[in-house]
Amino acid sequence: MASVVKIYALFLGSAFLMFGGGLQGLLLSVRGAQEGFSLVSLGLIGTGWSIGFVAGSIAVPIIVRNVGHIRAFSVMAAIGTITILLNLLWVEDIGWILLRALSGFCFAGAAMIVESWLNEVSDNKSRGTIFSIYTTINMAFSTLGQLAMSLTGTAGYVPFVLGAISFICAVLPTALTSSPQPRPLATAKVDVRLLYRTSPVAAVAAFACGMANGAFGTLAPVYGYAQGLDASGIALLFASAAILGALAQIPAGRLSDRIDRRLVLVGLGSFAAVIGLLLIIINPSSGWLMFVLFAAYGFAANPLYAIAVAHANDFAKEGEFARIAGGMLLILGVGLAIGPAVASLLMGVLGPVALFVVTVIFHAVIAAFAYLRMQVRTAPDAGDRAPFQPMPGNTTTTPEAVALDPRTDTEDFVPPPDEPEVPEELLETAEEKRHVQNGPV
Repeated sequence: MASVVKIYALFLGSAFLMFGGGLQGLLLSVRGAQEGFSLVSLGLIGTGWSIGFVAGSIAVPIIVRNVGHIRAFSVMAAIGTITILLNLLWVEDIGWILLRALSGFCFAGAAMIVESWLNEVSDNKSRGTIFSIYTTINMAFSTLGQLAMSLTGTAGYVPFVLGAISFICAVLPTALTSSPQPRPLATAKVDVRLLYRTSPVAAVAAFACGMANGAFGTLAPVYGYAQGLDASGIALLFASAAILGALAQIPAGRLSDRIDRRLVLVGLGSFAAVIGLLLIIINPSSGWLMFVLFAAYGFAANPLYAIAVAHANDFAKEGEFARIAGGMLLILGVGLAIGPAVASLLMGVLGPVALFVVTVIFHAVIAAFAYLRMQVRTAPDAGDRAPFQPMPGNTTTTPEAVALDPRTDTEDFVPPPDEPEVPEELLETAEEKRHVQNGPV
């Protein structure tokens, strides 16, 4: 029962974290457009988040080793809270770009620590269930955070304060736990060459997903604002894509377990490209057609990264999945950082609808490259493949989430012990000393 309570407390902490992150990301795009920020500045706000998130994934494990999980998590949540409040006080484009990078850094650290605790309390039998529940919670509460903007609006201080409250509430489950601190955080095991040798399709798909998802996630709210939607309409528009995208992961993933995953990539990539073309041609104003097209876009685009990860794992040798997934995270992060900047430049020249020029190009790249690779390499038998696992294709996936993934060999992420083993008769004394040194944990 203690383990169950501990797990659900961590799920609660993650829910608060994702709620605040979903609200903040959508709020800054729309409020920035209302404040008159240039399209380039709005794109760089998304780029700043991605750069900060990747930097946090690399640097935070070092911080945790020096000060411990509780202190590091408290610092990350506190700074994340401060940054969203400073967004309210320092309404300048350069300020928001810098603050967004700092927010991404802190969000990565806080998420990694929650995931580290989940890893600690799970075993090989429960990791698959815990990973699935954790992924579902992340998608659901990120979407709820976006929907919250339909109630708070974007004017005034209320949405910023609500986001700050959510971030600081994420501290409570970890701060109140009485369990020992988990092992040191996983560092990203990056091997891009191994990834490309194992699966060129996965490498290309990771970058293309990053470009398309980064552009869409940052600038689709700006497109909705330019089309005349209010805060409530933008929140519902974005949520329609997120909800349909999350629901699509299960049927798309199960289908990819039965047939060549590259065929699923071809189908979904082509469908996403067609929806993007329709948005360019029709360029719908606020109305039901825009919501239908956005929902269809999310349905097609959202599962692509998770299927690419599964495809890479199909060809990975034993013990290689962690390094391959780490390489995919790095490539995804590069695309997520570049995509908003490129899309903002195009939108400045061609108008807001040029956002979908980026998504069309890169989804077509996924479909075309996957089709070409099908002519070169045969797929492994369905019985030899690990089952598909849903996961988001954006900057909320950290190396610790890879460690929690049931497809990862747990030995890949177990570091050497920092201290010699303590005899049982001295265990109580050792725990008391650790309690004094690190504080309640």
